[in-house]
This record gives sequence, C-alpha cells and structure tokens, in this order.
Amino acid sequence: MITAKALDLHVQQLFDLLERLHFALAKAGIEYRVIGGMAVFLQISARDPDAARFTRDVDIAVDRADLERIAKAAEDFGFRYRHAAGVDMLVSAENPKAKSAVHLVFVREKVRPQDVLAIPDFSEPTRTVEGILLAPVPDLVRMKLTSFRIKDKTHIIDMDSVGLITPEIEAGLSEPLRDRLEKVRAEERGA
Repeated sequence: MITAKALDLHVQQLFDLLERLHFALAKAGIEYRVIGGMAVFLQISARDPDAARFTRDVDIAVDRADLERIAKAAEDFGFRYRHAAGVDMLVSAENPKAKSAVHLVFVREKVRPQDVLAIPDFSEPTRTVEGILLAPVPDLVRMKLTSFRIKDKTHIIDMDSVGLITPEIEAGLSEPLRDRLEKVRAEERGA
C-alpha cells in the first residue's frame, strides 16, 4: 500500500538520526558541521520553508584527526563506524544501509581528487534551534560549486532563488567558482 505518510516517516527518521548524532558529538566535544543537502534544506527552510527540497541522508564535515573519537562517541548513541567503497560513514543500528548513513567528509581535504577545492575548515556555524551545527551559507556555496554535480547545481539554484547567495558571498568566491555560479544562473535563465 502506498501512503502519503511515508515522507513524514522518512523526515522524522532523518531528524532523529541527526539529533542523535549531534548529541553524541556534542557530548564528546567533537566539532562538526552538517553539510550537503540537509544543510541546504535547513538554510533554505529558515528563509522560505516552501522552497526547501528534502534529502535522503546526512553529510557532516569533521576533522580526520577526530575519526577514532567520533567512532567511539557515536557507538554510545547507536551508530557503528564503517568504511566502504572509499566512504567513511556512521550507520545506524536500526537502518545499516549505506544510503541512509551519516556520511563523513574531512575539512581541509578534497572529497574527490578532481574537486577544485578542499572542504573548508570550520568557520562560525549556523545553529539550529536544537543546537545542531550547520555549515554557513558561504561554505555551502563553495562546496556545492566545487562538487558541481546536477544535485549541487540544483542546490545552488534553490539557495539563489531565496536570496541566500548574496553579492558579498559571490565576491568572496574564487574566479573558477564565480564562473560556475554564472554558468548555473545562465542555465537556469535558459541562456
């Protein structure tokens, strides 16, 4: 049977996962930032809830030096560290699928060798009401323009459409990333 409540269930599970992860890392004093689609969703939702697109997983940026501590801290909250197919992740005991895991990327490192830039080092986070640490919009814009996959371009369009990509953020981009931003905007205009 198909039910419209499936989305509600997914959303609740994802937020429960994110909250558990936050508690685990905060308790251990480990710095992190939520990045990727979840961070974009939350940043856009704060500005215009109707413009936010949902995501299927959680990505966080952490310091590789903290990996052992992260694995240990997360264990106490029902996660298990796993490295598979070149990806570091925390899988939840109740749903150990890699697609629904918390994916870890490392500050000051490139996600893929062909990426233009590394994941930015920690800067002042945006905090949700619950205290969850999000990458600030300028960092998200840089990461999305660096990855530049179709979903990253969509996230750029969505952030731009609600005014999150300000002239100040644009001015702070490197020339290759400004060129990519203009390309996304031109494609969106149909130029």
